[in-house]
Amino acid sequence: MKNVTYRVIGGTRRTDYVILTVSIFFILLGLFAAYQMEHHGHVITGMSNQIVWGMPHIFAIFMILAASGVLNVASISSVFRRTFYHPHARLSVLLAITLLIGGLSVLVLDLGRPDRLVVAMTSYNLKSIFAWNMFLYNGFILVCVIYLWFMMERRMQRYYPAVGFVAFIWRLVLTTGTGSIFGFLVAREAYNTAIMAPLFIALSLSLGLAVFLLVLIMQFRSLGEGVLHRPKILLGMFVGTVFCFVLVYHLTHLYFTGRHGVEYFILGGGGGIYTVLFWGGYIFLGTILPLLLLYHERFSRNRASVVVASMLTIVGGFALLYVIIIGGQAYPLDIFPGMEVTSSGFFDEVARHTYTPSRWEMMLGMSGIAISALLTLLALKILPFVPHSSADFEVDPEFLE
Repeated sequence: MKNVTYRVIGGTRRTDYVILTVSIFFILLGLFAAYQMEHHGHVITGMSNQIVWGMPHIFAIFMILAASGVLNVASISSVFRRTFYHPHARLSVLLAITLLIGGLSVLVLDLGRPDRLVVAMTSYNLKSIFAWNMFLYNGFILVCVIYLWFMMERRMQRYYPAVGFVAFIWRLVLTTGTGSIFGFLVAREAYNTAIMAPLFIALSLSLGLAVFLLVLIMQFRSLGEGVLHRPKILLGMFVGTVFCFVLVYHLTHLYFTGRHGVEYFILGGGGGIYTVLFWGGYIFLGTILPLLLLYHERFSRNRASVVVASMLTIVGGFALLYVIIIGGQAYPLDIFPGMEVTSSGFFDEVARHTYTPSRWEMMLGMSGIAISALLTLLALKILPFVPHSSADFEVDPEFLE
Protein backbone atom coordinates (compact mmCIF):
# COMPACT_ATOMS: atom_id res chain seq x y z
CA MET A 1 0.00 0.00 0.00
CA LYS A 2 1.30 3.44 -0.89
CA ASN A 3 1.81 6.07 1.79
CA VAL A 4 -1.57 7.38 2.87
CA THR A 5 -2.24 11.02 3.70
CA TYR A 6 -5.42 11.97 5.50
CA ARG A 7 -7.55 15.07 5.28
CA VAL A 8 -10.29 16.97 7.03
CA ILE A 9 -13.62 17.17 5.22
CA GLY A 10 -13.54 20.87 4.43
CA GLY A 11 -15.67 23.18 2.37
CA THR A 12 -19.39 23.81 2.54
CA ARG A 13 -20.98 20.97 0.66
CA ARG A 14 -24.75 21.00 0.33
CA THR A 15 -24.84 17.40 1.59
CA ASP A 16 -23.23 18.47 4.87
CA TYR A 17 -25.88 21.13 5.45
CA VAL A 18 -28.62 18.60 4.75
CA ILE A 19 -27.13 16.06 7.19
CA LEU A 20 -26.66 18.77 9.83
CA THR A 21 -30.22 20.11 9.50
CA VAL A 22 -31.91 16.71 9.41
CA SER A 23 -29.83 15.43 12.34
CA ILE A 24 -30.64 18.40 14.57
CA PHE A 25 -34.32 18.13 13.63
CA PHE A 26 -34.54 14.46 14.62
CA ILE A 27 -32.49 15.01 17.79
CA LEU A 28 -34.98 17.67 18.89
CA LEU A 29 -37.85 15.32 18.08
CA GLY A 30 -36.17 12.60 20.14
CA LEU A 31 -35.73 14.91 23.13
CA PHE A 32 -39.38 15.93 22.87
CA ALA A 33 -40.42 12.26 22.72
CA ALA A 34 -38.25 11.45 25.75
CA TYR A 35 -39.89 14.31 27.66
CA GLN A 36 -43.37 13.06 26.75
CA MET A 37 -42.52 9.50 27.82
CA GLU A 38 -40.99 10.72 31.08
CA HIS A 39 -43.92 13.04 31.83
CA HIS A 40 -46.83 10.77 30.85
CA GLY A 41 -45.17 7.39 31.33
CA HIS A 42 -44.72 4.50 28.92
CA VAL A 43 -48.49 4.17 28.66
CA ILE A 44 -48.32 6.50 25.64
CA THR A 45 -46.09 4.01 23.82
CA GLY A 46 -47.02 0.67 22.31
CA MET A 47 -45.13 -1.17 25.05
CA SER A 48 -46.92 -2.98 27.87
CA ASN A 49 -46.32 -5.39 30.75
CA GLN A 50 -46.16 -8.18 28.17
CA ILE A 51 -43.95 -6.46 25.58
CA VAL A 52 -41.45 -4.42 27.57
CA TRP A 53 -38.84 -4.04 24.81
CA GLY A 54 -40.22 -2.02 21.92
CA MET A 55 -39.04 -0.07 18.91
CA PRO A 56 -36.46 2.06 20.81
CA HIS A 57 -34.69 -1.13 21.82
CA ILE A 58 -34.65 -2.34 18.21
CA PHE A 59 -32.95 0.91 17.17
CA ALA A 60 -30.53 0.74 20.10
CA ILE A 61 -29.50 -2.90 19.56
CA PHE A 62 -29.24 -2.30 15.81
CA MET A 63 -26.79 0.56 16.42
CA ILE A 64 -24.83 -1.35 19.06
CA LEU A 65 -24.40 -4.30 16.69
CA ALA A 66 -23.48 -1.98 13.81
CA ALA A 67 -20.91 -0.25 16.05
CA SER A 68 -19.28 -3.57 16.85
CA GLY A 69 -19.36 -4.73 13.24
CA VAL A 70 -18.07 -1.54 11.63
CA LEU A 71 -14.89 -1.86 13.70
CA ASN A 72 -14.14 -5.02 11.74
CA VAL A 73 -12.62 -2.93 8.93
CA ALA A 74 -9.95 -1.60 11.30
CA SER A 75 -9.49 -5.05 12.84
CA ILE A 76 -8.79 -6.63 9.45
CA SER A 77 -6.09 -4.01 8.94
CA SER A 78 -4.33 -4.16 12.32
CA VAL A 79 -5.03 -7.69 13.62
CA PHE A 80 -4.98 -9.66 10.38
CA ARG A 81 -2.46 -7.31 8.70
CA ARG A 82 -4.53 -6.84 5.54
CA THR A 83 -3.12 -3.45 4.52
CA PHE A 84 -5.75 -3.08 1.81
CA TYR A 85 -8.17 -1.87 4.53
CA HIS A 86 -5.65 0.37 6.33
CA PRO A 87 -6.60 3.71 4.67
CA HIS A 88 -10.14 3.46 6.05
CA ALA A 89 -9.29 2.16 9.53
CA ARG A 90 -9.66 5.60 11.13
CA LEU A 91 -13.15 6.07 9.71
CA SER A 92 -14.04 2.57 10.90
CA VAL A 93 -13.12 3.35 14.52
CA LEU A 94 -14.86 6.73 14.39
CA LEU A 95 -18.11 5.13 13.20
CA ALA A 96 -17.83 2.48 15.94
CA ILE A 97 -17.68 5.20 18.60
CA THR A 98 -20.47 7.38 17.20
CA LEU A 99 -22.84 4.48 16.50
CA LEU A 100 -22.44 3.14 20.03
CA ILE A 101 -23.02 6.59 21.53
CA GLY A 102 -26.18 6.95 19.44
CA GLY A 103 -27.47 3.53 20.48
CA LEU A 104 -26.77 4.09 24.17
CA SER A 105 -28.46 7.51 23.98
CA VAL A 106 -31.69 5.82 22.91
CA LEU A 107 -31.47 3.36 25.80
CA VAL A 108 -30.81 6.10 28.35
CA LEU A 109 -33.71 8.26 27.15
CA ASP A 110 -36.04 5.24 27.15
CA LEU A 111 -35.38 4.39 30.80
CA GLY A 112 -38.39 6.38 31.97
CA ARG A 113 -36.25 7.86 34.75
CA PRO A 114 -33.02 8.91 33.00
CA ASP A 115 -32.20 11.02 36.06
CA ARG A 116 -31.52 7.75 37.91
CA LEU A 117 -28.87 6.66 35.42
CA VAL A 118 -26.23 7.28 38.08
CA VAL A 119 -27.81 4.46 40.12
CA ALA A 120 -27.32 2.03 37.24
CA MET A 121 -23.72 3.21 36.89
CA THR A 122 -22.83 2.80 40.57
CA SER A 123 -24.94 -0.14 41.79
CA TYR A 124 -24.18 -3.43 40.07
CA ASN A 125 -25.76 -6.85 40.28
CA LEU A 126 -22.91 -8.90 38.87
CA LYS A 127 -25.23 -11.86 38.32
CA SER A 128 -27.07 -9.82 35.68
CA ILE A 129 -25.97 -9.65 32.04
CA PHE A 130 -27.20 -6.03 32.01
CA ALA A 131 -24.60 -5.10 34.64
CA TRP A 132 -21.88 -6.77 32.57
CA ASN A 133 -22.92 -4.75 29.55
CA MET A 134 -22.41 -1.50 31.45
CA PHE A 135 -18.71 -2.36 31.63
CA LEU A 136 -18.60 -3.69 28.07
CA TYR A 137 -20.21 -0.64 26.42
CA ASN A 138 -18.23 1.98 28.33
CA GLY A 139 -15.04 -0.03 27.96
CA PHE A 140 -15.61 -0.35 24.22
CA ILE A 141 -15.71 3.42 23.80
CA LEU A 142 -12.54 3.82 25.90
CA VAL A 143 -10.67 1.13 23.96
CA CYS A 144 -11.74 2.67 20.64
CA VAL A 145 -10.58 6.13 21.71
CA ILE A 146 -7.16 4.73 22.67
CA TYR A 147 -7.11 2.70 19.42
CA LEU A 148 -7.79 5.85 17.41
CA TRP A 149 -5.17 7.82 19.33
CA PHE A 150 -2.47 5.22 18.69
CA MET A 151 -3.55 5.06 15.06
CA MET A 152 -3.20 8.81 14.53
CA GLU A 153 -0.18 9.52 16.76
CA ARG A 154 3.08 8.64 15.00
CA ARG A 155 4.95 8.01 18.28
CA MET A 156 2.41 5.40 19.41
CA GLN A 157 2.05 3.47 16.17
CA ARG A 158 4.33 0.66 17.32
CA TYR A 159 1.65 -0.20 19.92
CA TYR A 160 -1.14 0.14 17.38
CA PRO A 161 -1.43 -3.61 16.50
CA ALA A 162 -1.58 -4.60 20.18
CA VAL A 163 -4.39 -2.14 20.92
CA GLY A 164 -6.13 -3.31 17.75
CA PHE A 165 -6.06 -6.87 19.06
CA VAL A 166 -7.58 -5.74 22.38
CA ALA A 167 -10.31 -3.85 20.50
CA PHE A 168 -11.00 -6.92 18.36
CA ILE A 169 -11.44 -9.19 21.39
CA TRP A 170 -13.49 -6.55 23.22
CA ARG A 171 -15.97 -6.17 20.38
CA LEU A 172 -16.45 -9.94 20.22
CA VAL A 173 -17.14 -10.06 23.96
CA LEU A 174 -19.46 -7.04 23.69
CA THR A 175 -21.53 -8.59 20.92
CA THR A 176 -21.61 -11.90 22.77
CA GLY A 177 -22.93 -10.05 25.82
CA THR A 178 -25.63 -8.34 23.76
CA GLY A 179 -26.77 -11.64 22.26
CA SER A 180 -26.63 -13.32 25.67
CA ILE A 181 -29.24 -10.88 26.99
CA PHE A 182 -31.73 -12.96 25.03
CA GLY A 183 -29.89 -16.28 25.12
CA PHE A 184 -29.98 -16.33 28.94
CA LEU A 185 -33.74 -15.64 29.19
CA VAL A 186 -35.27 -18.99 30.10
CA ALA A 187 -38.89 -17.83 30.28
CA ARG A 188 -39.20 -16.82 26.62
CA GLU A 189 -39.35 -19.82 24.30
CA ALA A 190 -38.09 -17.79 21.33
CA TYR A 191 -34.94 -16.94 23.30
CA ASN A 192 -33.03 -19.25 25.68
CA THR A 193 -30.54 -20.68 23.21
CA ALA A 194 -26.75 -20.44 22.99
CA ILE A 195 -26.90 -19.74 19.24
CA MET A 196 -27.96 -16.17 20.05
CA ALA A 197 -24.36 -15.11 20.76
CA PRO A 198 -22.79 -16.21 17.43
CA LEU A 199 -25.92 -15.08 15.58
CA PHE A 200 -25.53 -11.57 16.95
CA ILE A 201 -21.80 -11.58 16.15
CA ALA A 202 -22.50 -12.51 12.52
CA LEU A 203 -25.34 -9.99 12.32
CA SER A 204 -23.05 -7.26 13.66
CA LEU A 205 -20.49 -8.01 10.94
CA SER A 206 -23.05 -7.71 8.14
CA LEU A 207 -24.75 -4.59 9.54
CA GLY A 208 -21.46 -2.88 10.34
CA LEU A 209 -19.96 -3.47 6.90
CA ALA A 210 -23.19 -2.36 5.20
CA VAL A 211 -23.18 0.91 7.17
CA PHE A 212 -19.48 1.41 6.44
CA LEU A 213 -19.93 0.92 2.69
CA LEU A 214 -22.77 3.45 2.58
CA VAL A 215 -20.70 6.06 4.44
CA LEU A 216 -17.65 5.33 2.29
CA ILE A 217 -19.55 5.74 -0.98
CA MET A 218 -21.13 8.98 0.28
CA GLN A 219 -17.72 10.43 1.17
CA PHE A 220 -15.78 9.47 -1.98
CA ARG A 221 -17.08 10.28 -5.42
CA SER A 222 -13.84 8.92 -6.90
CA LEU A 223 -14.11 5.59 -5.09
CA GLY A 224 -12.61 2.96 -7.37
CA GLU A 225 -14.46 -0.17 -8.39
CA GLY A 226 -11.40 -2.20 -7.45
CA VAL A 227 -11.44 -0.73 -3.95
CA LEU A 228 -15.10 -1.71 -3.58
CA HIS A 229 -14.60 -5.26 -4.81
CA ARG A 230 -13.22 -6.88 -1.66
CA PRO A 231 -15.65 -5.29 0.85
CA LYS A 232 -18.51 -6.15 -1.50
CA ILE A 233 -17.56 -9.83 -1.58
CA LEU A 234 -17.04 -9.78 2.19
CA LEU A 235 -20.52 -8.32 2.72
CA GLY A 236 -22.04 -11.18 0.76
CA MET A 237 -20.16 -13.68 2.92
CA PHE A 238 -21.45 -12.03 6.10
CA VAL A 239 -25.04 -12.02 4.81
CA GLY A 240 -24.73 -15.73 4.05
CA THR A 241 -23.23 -16.40 7.49
CA VAL A 242 -26.14 -14.69 9.22
CA PHE A 243 -28.57 -16.81 7.21
CA CYS A 244 -26.68 -19.95 8.24
CA PHE A 245 -27.01 -19.09 11.94
CA VAL A 246 -30.68 -18.16 11.54
CA LEU A 247 -31.26 -21.53 9.87
CA VAL A 248 -29.52 -23.36 12.73
CA TYR A 249 -31.50 -21.30 15.25
CA HIS A 250 -34.86 -22.37 13.80
CA LEU A 251 -33.81 -25.97 13.15
CA THR A 252 -32.73 -26.24 16.79
CA HIS A 253 -36.12 -25.00 17.95
CA LEU A 254 -37.93 -27.35 15.58
CA TYR A 255 -35.95 -30.26 17.00
CA PHE A 256 -37.61 -29.71 20.40
CA THR A 257 -41.30 -30.60 20.39
CA GLY A 258 -42.02 -28.07 23.12
CA ARG A 259 -40.98 -25.21 20.85
CA HIS A 260 -43.04 -26.12 17.81
CA GLY A 261 -45.64 -23.57 18.90
CA VAL A 262 -43.30 -20.59 18.80
CA GLU A 263 -41.82 -21.78 15.50
CA TYR A 264 -45.26 -21.97 13.92
CA PHE A 265 -45.93 -18.52 15.36
CA ILE A 266 -42.87 -17.05 13.60
CA LEU A 267 -42.58 -19.18 10.46
CA GLY A 268 -45.99 -20.66 9.79
CA GLY A 269 -48.24 -17.62 9.72
CA GLY A 270 -49.50 -17.64 13.29
CA GLY A 271 -47.56 -14.51 14.12
CA GLY A 272 -49.09 -12.28 11.45
CA ILE A 273 -46.77 -9.31 10.95
CA TYR A 274 -43.82 -11.23 12.42
CA THR A 275 -44.16 -13.96 9.80
CA VAL A 276 -44.36 -11.34 7.04
CA LEU A 277 -41.29 -9.53 8.35
CA PHE A 278 -39.32 -12.76 8.60
CA TRP A 279 -40.05 -14.12 5.12
CA GLY A 280 -40.52 -10.85 3.28
CA GLY A 281 -38.28 -8.50 5.25
CA TYR A 282 -35.37 -10.70 6.28
CA ILE A 283 -35.32 -13.68 3.87
CA PHE A 284 -36.30 -11.91 0.64
CA LEU A 285 -35.24 -8.27 1.07
CA GLY A 286 -32.39 -8.84 3.52
CA THR A 287 -30.82 -12.05 2.18
CA ILE A 288 -31.86 -13.15 -1.31
CA LEU A 289 -31.80 -9.73 -3.01
CA PRO A 290 -28.46 -8.57 -1.49
CA LEU A 291 -26.76 -11.84 -2.48
CA LEU A 292 -28.18 -11.51 -5.99
CA LEU A 293 -26.98 -7.91 -6.32
CA LEU A 294 -23.53 -8.68 -4.92
CA TYR A 295 -22.73 -11.89 -6.80
CA HIS A 296 -24.73 -11.99 -10.04
CA GLU A 297 -22.49 -10.81 -12.88
CA ARG A 298 -25.27 -8.66 -14.32
CA PHE A 299 -25.34 -6.45 -11.21
CA SER A 300 -22.05 -7.02 -9.36
CA ARG A 301 -20.03 -4.48 -11.38
CA ASN A 302 -22.47 -1.66 -10.74
CA ARG A 303 -21.76 0.65 -7.79
CA ALA A 304 -25.47 1.33 -7.38
CA SER A 305 -25.94 -2.39 -6.74
CA VAL A 306 -23.53 -2.19 -3.80
CA VAL A 307 -25.48 0.76 -2.37
CA VAL A 308 -28.83 -1.01 -2.75
CA ALA A 309 -27.43 -4.29 -1.38
CA SER A 310 -26.05 -2.47 1.68
CA MET A 311 -29.37 -0.73 2.30
CA LEU A 312 -31.28 -4.00 1.91
CA THR A 313 -28.88 -5.71 4.32
CA ILE A 314 -29.69 -3.04 6.91
CA VAL A 315 -33.44 -3.39 6.27
CA GLY A 316 -33.21 -7.16 6.56
CA GLY A 317 -31.17 -6.99 9.76
CA PHE A 318 -33.64 -4.55 11.27
CA ALA A 319 -36.53 -6.85 10.34
CA LEU A 320 -34.74 -9.84 11.88
CA LEU A 321 -34.16 -7.97 15.14
CA TYR A 322 -37.83 -6.94 15.21
CA VAL A 323 -38.93 -10.56 14.75
CA ILE A 324 -36.53 -11.94 17.35
CA ILE A 325 -36.98 -9.29 20.05
CA ILE A 326 -40.60 -8.18 19.72
CA GLY A 327 -41.92 -11.38 18.14
CA GLY A 328 -40.33 -13.37 20.96
CA GLN A 329 -42.27 -11.30 23.50
CA ALA A 330 -45.51 -11.36 21.51
CA TYR A 331 -45.69 -15.15 21.86
CA PRO A 332 -47.46 -15.83 25.20
CA LEU A 333 -45.48 -17.24 28.11
CA ASP A 334 -45.94 -20.94 28.78
CA ILE A 335 -45.79 -20.68 32.56
CA PHE A 336 -47.27 -24.15 33.18
CA PRO A 337 -46.01 -26.46 30.41
CA GLY A 338 -48.40 -29.27 29.54
CA MET A 339 -51.32 -27.65 31.33
CA GLU A 340 -54.16 -25.44 30.12
CA VAL A 341 -54.50 -22.03 31.76
CA THR A 342 -58.20 -21.23 32.15
CA SER A 343 -57.81 -17.87 33.89
CA SER A 344 -54.89 -15.51 34.37
CA GLY A 345 -54.24 -11.87 35.06
CA PHE A 346 -51.23 -11.88 32.75
CA PHE A 347 -53.22 -12.45 29.53
CA ASP A 348 -51.76 -15.94 29.04
CA GLU A 349 -54.90 -17.16 27.31
CA VAL A 350 -54.47 -14.86 24.27
CA ALA A 351 -53.09 -16.18 20.98
CA ARG A 352 -50.49 -13.40 20.86
CA HIS A 353 -49.75 -10.13 22.60
CA THR A 354 -50.31 -7.09 20.42
CA TYR A 355 -47.83 -4.32 19.85
CA THR A 356 -47.97 -1.25 17.63
CA PRO A 357 -45.01 1.16 17.69
CA SER A 358 -46.03 4.67 18.69
CA ARG A 359 -44.76 7.86 17.09
CA TRP A 360 -42.86 8.63 20.30
CA GLU A 361 -40.86 5.42 19.97
CA MET A 362 -40.06 6.10 16.32
CA MET A 363 -38.97 9.65 17.11
CA LEU A 364 -36.73 8.45 19.93
CA GLY A 365 -35.19 5.71 17.79
CA MET A 366 -34.50 8.03 14.86
CA SER A 367 -32.83 10.50 17.22
CA GLY A 368 -30.18 7.88 18.00
CA ILE A 369 -29.26 7.62 14.32
CA ALA A 370 -29.28 11.42 14.11
CA ILE A 371 -26.88 11.69 17.06
CA SER A 372 -24.47 9.28 15.37
CA ALA A 373 -24.70 11.13 12.05
CA LEU A 374 -24.13 14.53 13.69
CA LEU A 375 -21.13 13.34 15.74
CA THR A 376 -19.60 11.68 12.67
CA LEU A 377 -20.02 14.81 10.55
CA LEU A 378 -18.50 17.08 13.22
CA ALA A 379 -15.55 14.72 13.75
CA LEU A 380 -14.83 14.58 10.01
CA LYS A 381 -14.83 18.40 9.94
CA ILE A 382 -12.34 18.66 12.81
CA LEU A 383 -9.83 15.80 12.48
CA PRO A 384 -8.30 13.96 9.49
CA PHE A 385 -10.13 10.64 9.38
CA VAL A 386 -10.37 9.96 5.64
CA PRO A 387 -7.64 9.56 2.99
CA HIS A 388 -7.25 12.12 0.24
CA SER A 389 -8.35 9.62 -2.37
CA SER A 390 -9.70 6.09 -2.68
CA ALA A 391 -9.35 5.77 -6.43
CA ASP A 392 -7.93 2.54 -7.84
CA PHE A 393 -4.64 4.18 -8.83
CA GLU A 394 -3.96 4.97 -5.15
CA VAL A 395 -3.90 1.25 -4.32
CA ASP A 396 -1.12 -1.11 -5.32
CA PRO A 397 -2.29 -3.35 -8.19
CA GLU A 398 -1.58 -6.54 -6.22
CA PHE A 399 -4.36 -5.65 -3.76
CA LEU A 400 -6.94 -5.23 -6.52
CA GLU A 401 -6.51 -8.71 -7.96
